[in-house]
Amino acid sequence: MFEAEIKQSEAQTVAYLPMRGAYSQTPEGYGQLYGWIAQHGLTPAGMPAAVYLTMPPETPESEALWELWAPIAGDAAEQEPNAAGVGVRHVPSTTVASTMHIGPYETVAPTYDALWAWLAAQGYRPAGPPMEVYYSDPATVAPEDYVTEIRIPVAAV
Repeated sequence: MFEAEIKQSEAQTVAYLPMRGAYSQTPEGYGQLYGWIAQHGLTPAGMPAAVYLTMPPETPESEALWELWAPIAGDAAEQEPNAAGVGVRHVPSTTVASTMHIGPYETVAPTYDALWAWLAAQGYRPAGPPMEVYYSDPATVAPEDYVTEIRIPVAAV
C-alpha cells in the first residue's frame, strides 16, 4: 500500500561528497566521507543521504552525478569540496513529498513512479533534485529489510 505526505525537512549541516559514475561507488564514498568527518573531529548527527543531481532512468550510469550527505552536529563553516573532495554545506528546511521504500535499492523505481504521480495529483511540482535518506546499514540488514525514505522537494502548482 502506497503512502506519502508533504512535510518540512529539518535544516541541517552536512558534510558532502560529490560523486560521478557508477552507483556501486557508494559504500566507498561513505567510507571516505565518514573518515573525513572523524579526521576533522566532527560528530555525525543523523541518517546519511544521497541527492541525485541527474535522474537515474534518464542518465546513463556512467554519466550520473550525485552527492553523498552525512549530517554533522554543530555549526561547521561552509566550505567547497577540498583536496579530499569533501565539502560542508548548510541545508535549509525544505517542503518535500516523502514516502518510505522497504526493500533492496534496486527495486526503488516503482516507489519513485508512485511518488511522482502522487505529488502531481496533490497539486505539487518538483522543485529540486530527489533525495534518498538511508535508515538501514547494509552491513547489518538484509536487502529485503532496507528502509529508505524518498524525498522530492516540491512547490505548489
